[in-house]
Amino acid sequence: MNNFKMLRLKRRLTQLQVAERAGLSQAYINELETGKKSNPSLETLTKLSEALGVSITEFLDREGRV
Repeated sequence: MNNFKMLRLKRRLTQLQVAERAGLSQAYINELETGKKSNPSLETLTKLSEALGVSITEFLDREGRV
C-alpha cells in the first residue's frame, strides 16, 4: 500500500472525497493509488496534500513517490 493510500485511509476518506477536495477525478486518484499513474506535477501534489491536510513532505514516501 502506498503512502498516499495510507494517509487517505487514516483520515477515513474515500477516493471520491479526496478527488472532490483536490479538484481532481476519482479515476486519477485510483490510478495514483494503483501505480497506473506516477510522477504527479507539483500543482497536483499540492492539491492532494491540502486535500489530506498534510505537508507535501509527509505526503511523499521514502523513495519520493506518492
